Amino acid sequence: MISGETWKTALDALRANKFKAFLTTLGVVIGSACLVLVVTVGLTGKRYILSQIEGVGSNLVYAYHVAPGPRQGRPLADEISLADLQAVRQLPQVVRAAATFDTQMTMVVGSSERSITVVGVTEDFDKVRNLDVLRGRFLDRTDIQSRAKACFVTEQLAQLLPYDDPIGQTIRVGDLYLTIIGVFRERVSTFGQSEIASETVVVPFPLMKDYSGEEYVRTLYAQADSQEDVPIITREISDMLQSRHRSEAVYLVQNLTALLAAARSIANALTIVLLVVGSITLVISGIGIMNIMLVTVTERTREIGVRMAVGARRQEIEWQFLIEAFIISGAGAVTGILIAVAIPIGLQIVFLHNLYLPVSWLSVVVSLVVSCCTGILFGLLPSRRAARLHPTEALHYE
Repeated sequence: MISGETWKTALDALRANKFKAFLTTLGVVIGSACLVLVVTVGLTGKRYILSQIEGVGSNLVYAYHVAPGPRQGRPLADEISLADLQAVRQLPQVVRAAATFDTQMTMVVGSSERSITVVGVTEDFDKVRNLDVLRGRFLDRTDIQSRAKACFVTEQLAQLLPYDDPIGQTIRVGDLYLTIIGVFRERVSTFGQSEIASETVVVPFPLMKDYSGEEYVRTLYAQADSQEDVPIITREISDMLQSRHRSEAVYLVQNLTALLAAARSIANALTIVLLVVGSITLVISGIGIMNIMLVTVTERTREIGVRMAVGARRQEIEWQFLIEAFIISGAGAVTGILIAVAIPIGLQIVFLHNLYLPVSWLSVVVSLVVSCCTGILFGLLPSRRAARLHPTEALHYE
């Protein structure tokens, strides 16, 4: 058992060298704070990356026909149809499905014409693609079934129109006169890699079919019930399309699972790298503790000789220096953790909870344990050196 006198002697020694103890503790403060903060940064970065990918569409599977040659030479029977869309909707794991057909048309803006993207969509497209409605509303079932000459425009296109409020205004797209019923944006920009470009007009699919004369679907979307069902639905849609069309037809059915997995791997790798950097900081602070304690042993050689002369055992001397190292590392760890936890909480208060920074309590425990173990580990050599001093030589040390 460690006697109370040993603890008191260790505390008195630290009080006698406050500045030296403070500088030694500062390294542990920085190291332990780094461990907690790097995990917090890693979790925040991972959450942000995944939210950006999932913002394109939650649990999304998409399919389109891959044609080997010009569109004019494709058999119409190979194209994805509305009947295929209805078949996908019958799959048990599919929550909702939608389809699109897009083309380029001209639109009169002021006195000039602009080339824009016009997208014909079926019901539930806004929910499948997770679109953000800024004004008005999206196309509903009545609009789509009645072939209403209504449209939904992107935020960028709405800003080009000469109206303070575009809702209810009529625009000319090609030979069509359309009434704007809503303004939207993608929650996460796809930078034109999807059917939605910066200047896009969304219209009912039947209206687009009547205008263009094309009855097939360019892109078919399906939303899975859960992330676990995405690979199953991907296989089912691929098999279903091949079974409903010619064997020579090629369909590309993809999902965001691979992209999400890659993003998780990158985020985890980044977190590991940051943890290694934080661990190196702790090791450096541990070396600092060892150096300071070795110097302390040398400076206090005569004091150690006096303690041994009055009856202190070697084990008590060893425990005294180990306790000093433990107090330095423990106090530094607690202080560093409090600072690391206070920073995210403070940022959330400043940004009125619009910024979420998750603090991993596992990282707090790990930081505390590692910091204390580092102090004890690097305190072993100085404590054993102090305990092995010969009392007679120690008393004569100047």
